Amino acid sequence: MRLRKLEAFAVEMRLEEPYTVAYHSYEAATNVFVRLETSTGLVGFGCAAPDEQVTGETPRTILAALEDAAAPALKGSDPLRPALLLARLKKEGLAAQPTALAGVDLALMDLLAKTAGLPLYKLLGGFRDRIRTSVTIGILPLEETLERARARVAQGFRCLKLKGGLDLEADVERVLRVRRAVGPGVELRFDANQGFNLEESLAFVERTRPARLELLEQPTPRDQLGLLGRVRSGATIPVMADESILTLRDAFRLARRGLADMVNVKLMKVGGVFEALSIGAVARAADLEVMVGCMDEAALGIAAGLAFALARPAVKYADLDGHLGLIGDPSAGAVILRQGVLFPTNRPGLGFDLPG
Repeated sequence: MRLRKLEAFAVEMRLEEPYTVAYHSYEAATNVFVRLETSTGLVGFGCAAPDEQVTGETPRTILAALEDAAAPALKGSDPLRPALLLARLKKEGLAAQPTALAGVDLALMDLLAKTAGLPLYKLLGGFRDRIRTSVTIGILPLEETLERARARVAQGFRCLKLKGGLDLEADVERVLRVRRAVGPGVELRFDANQGFNLEESLAFVERTRPARLELLEQPTPRDQLGLLGRVRSGATIPVMADESILTLRDAFRLARRGLADMVNVKLMKVGGVFEALSIGAVARAADLEVMVGCMDEAALGIAAGLAFALARPAVKYADLDGHLGLIGDPSAGAVILRQGVLFPTNRPGLGFDLPG
């Protein structure tokens, strides 16, 4: 079996509910879908969901990388050697374009698992068969936040992630009021998206103690790792690195220096499933808990994140809600959501074939 052709196409999807985080507002998401065709007729599918604020990539740069570099480098290759092919693509320039690399990685993993006749999560280890996901509430006025929180709980979600980082006072009030609104049986997480300094981070943790937050995600600027470590040392709840971890080297640096309690591994920022497995191994060796996160991703991308989350014992948490509310997702149905819990389709590969 050989790779015959790589095709890539972009799909813009509007968001049913636009949202704001500390550094940007989002109204739509454009994902680039990847199709790898083999000489036997077997086809692998992948998805690249760029966030220019995180990796510097756009749909245009991803399409260019896939068409100009990935397609000629992969043509005629054995698709069942993903380690070799991904290393080759890094040398072709995709090391600096992790989301583009992830799109190919997902398609190769899809092919590998389809060839084995197994769902990808089982091929990678199959540690569990389902996982609860949090659902995110962006930065909104207080009353809208409370309304959204109540609605999500009514839909069956038992873990809410609140975004903040623009206004300490407003953030504290929203967290405390959400706790009162949803009661003690719902887990609450908070993501500052780099919006706090040291003093604000520690004040936020202290003042929100009554809300019993589960974790504080990326409170400080991503390039100030020492500052993140100081928050971690002074905080009474676990501190998670997100924007501060894009590579395997980042994971090693965070672990070696004890700068975080947890890491958020997003396939689109680290380069796909293959790279995430290495990062997960470093995290497990360092006793760092792993959360699998996402961008605004079509359900096919979420299926890949879910496969990684289900495969490995180091993964304790999932924040895989990026497909919710995407209008016109061609891969809708690639994962199954019941009462805030994600399940795979249990079909071979990523469990979903794109139409056409």
